[in-house]
Amino acid sequence: MPRYEFRCRDCGDTFEVNRPMARAAEPTRCPQGHDNTVKLLSTVATIGRSGSGGIAPTAGGGCCGGGCGC
Repeated sequence: MPRYEFRCRDCGDTFEVNRPMARAAEPTRCPQGHDNTVKLLSTVATIGRSGSGGIAPTAGGGCCGGGCGC
């Protein structure tokens, strides 16, 4: 189940909520009981092989310089 990060505008607490994607935009209360919360934008960094949309490995490549055949 996806995890979404929220911040409370009243107390400043940042917290995570697990819920289905269909309910991602629903408001939620902070652990202190405040209703004035906002869903934060999550960022994800990925590294992949050339052509997969990530960062291409360097020459000699792989995760450990090419010695393991990965």
